[in-house]
Formats: sequence, structure tokens, C-alpha cells
Amino acid sequence: MTHSITPIGHILTPFTQKFSIPRQGLSLSCASGEIVFSEHIDIAQSLDGIEAFSHLWLLFLFHENLAQGYKTKVRPPRLGGNKKIGVFASRSSFRPNGIGMSVVKNLGMKGQRLQVQGVDLLSNTPIVDIKPYLPYADSVAQASAGFAQEKPKPPLTLKFSTQAAQKLVLHQACYPALTTLIHNTLSQDPRPSYKKHKQDNKIYFMQLYDIELSFCVMASTAEVIDIYPILT
Repeated sequence: MTHSITPIGHILTPFTQKFSIPRQGLSLSCASGEIVFSEHIDIAQSLDGIEAFSHLWLLFLFHENLAQGYKTKVRPPRLGGNKKIGVFASRSSFRPNGIGMSVVKNLGMKGQRLQVQGVDLLSNTPIVDIKPYLPYADSVAQASAGFAQEKPKPPLTLKFSTQAAQKLVLHQACYPALTTLIHNTLSQDPRPSYKKHKQDNKIYFMQLYDIELSFCVMASTAEVIDIYPILT
């Protein structure tokens, strides 16, 4: 038996590449996003009453992974990227049906778009459903979570080169929350897990909105080297 799913819209976020996306949404991300609804959705009727809920579940498609299929065993970053476990014992994006879920903070409607915060989704990700978060039902006080029981602590401190600091001021005119977003993203160390306990001389590049920044990691410090607009 097969079923088809028609997205109800898509979400716009600062994340234009998968490399920079925080791994667990609201618990680790400060990024905001807005949901643009498809024409077949009656916004006034379908979202009536949603303002009563402080948080929402977003169900979405890992659209950039769908063509690659799924893996029965994956390497979770929290296990160092080396140990394999079953895909259903993980939150890997390589799943049989490519469906993800994430809790976000509800910031309300702005015009015809729903504003949310704490996103961990690539910009233009298809949204297939929205459900209210119910604290009494969705929060289980005595739940256990295997290898991901505790929220990870940010492993890196952050500094900016003189050049990057000067350019950051200019870009903040367009993106007031940019400094906070860069701190939030880089402090969690977006590099592959196997890089995190080795000497690493590589310069990395990360895209947020329509800008790109270069950075390197020395010991427990990430230094932003430069910031510049993405040329299209």
C-alpha cells in the first residue's frame, strides 16, 4: 500500500546549506523561520486558534535526501560518527520515508506567514503538517534517551578576526540577529564528528542567509576569518 503526501507549504530559514544546521532544533537553535503556505491551504480557517499554543510540531520532508534512499544503519554524531546503530534508533535524515519532525516556538502570524523560532531546517524545506505541542502529552518526565540523554554542551568558544568583526557590523544592518546566530551555530561545532578530537588545520566555509563565512578551529576555539556576500 502506498500513499502520496502534498506539502502544505515550505519554510524559509537562514540555513541555505546542510552543513550549518543545528542538530536538534529548539533545544540547540536560536534561528527563526517563517512558513509560507501553499495556495490550496485556507490560511484563515486552517490556522484559526493556533495562537493559543506556545509551541508547535512541524512535520517535514528531508527533500534533499529523498533521491539517495535510506540506510538501515547510521552513525549518530553523538556517538562520535563511528559506531553504527539502526536507523529507527536515531534521528538520521536518511529514513525510509524521509519524514522529519521538530518542535518550534510559535511567534504568531505575520501577514499570511507563520513565524517560528528554534528551527533546524534547511531553507525551502517542504512542510507536510503542523500540530500543537501539548505539554501534558508530549513531555514525559521519566523518559530515557539512550546515547542522547543529556543536552550536549557547546564545545567551542568563538572569536572574530579584525576583518570579520568589521564586516559583521555591516551585515547586521540586514540581519540584526546575525551575531547571535553565528555564535549559536559555531559554538556547537558543525564539523564532522571524526574531526573534533584531532588537530584540524582546514578552513571551513558556512552559509547563512545570502552570506558566507570562513572559519577554522584551534583547540576549543572557532575563529571566524572572513565574512562576505554570496555572489549569484
